[in-house]
Amino acid sequence: MKKLFLLLTVLSLASCKTANQPLAIPADRFVIEDLVKLTSEEIKTRYPDADIKEAIGIYEEGTEERPYCILFPNTPNHLEITWKDLERTEINDIRFTDKGNWKSSTGIGIGTTFNQLNKLNGKQVYFYGFGWDYSGAVDWNDGKFENSGLFVFLEARNIPGAFYGDHIIKASAEEIAALNLKVQTLIFKN
Repeated sequence: MKKLFLLLTVLSLASCKTANQPLAIPADRFVIEDLVKLTSEEIKTRYPDADIKEAIGIYEEGTEERPYCILFPNTPNHLEITWKDLERTEINDIRFTDKGNWKSSTGIGIGTTFNQLNKLNGKQVYFYGFGWDYSGAVDWNDGKFENSGLFVFLEARNIPGAFYGDHIIKASAEEIAALNLKVQTLIFKN
């Protein structure tokens, strides 16, 4: 009887401790490609803790109006989804810029370095200049991610004047190293 009482006491204490601790969030639920086939309602079910905000906004350089939703607003896991339809049944694109848990199934996330992009792509990537709408856009150069639907934008530090504008940057290895290029924004277009 004492053994049974002791076992019940231990189990009771263990369940109390678990109830007071926050639930662990599995890292694999933050893979953007896993969202692509989901409707808005399915996303709400899968991410009940996401504090989802919905609205309609202007996209494509101010030429298209689309419904969108934001998951985990004002947190490092902030993620924006735009929809192709008002019913929010088909995703147009998914984008994020904060260094939270979100990643692509390719292994690319916010902070991925230029050298890592080259390795993951299996071929040298190119990038566009800075200071315009598509600042730091990556060109996959017919590499592994060319037709992946993945669009990556780089950030840099100490950007020289020749590295601004709507053109592919031609730079030496030393110049690229000095820029300290890292992924700043990731978009997955369906």
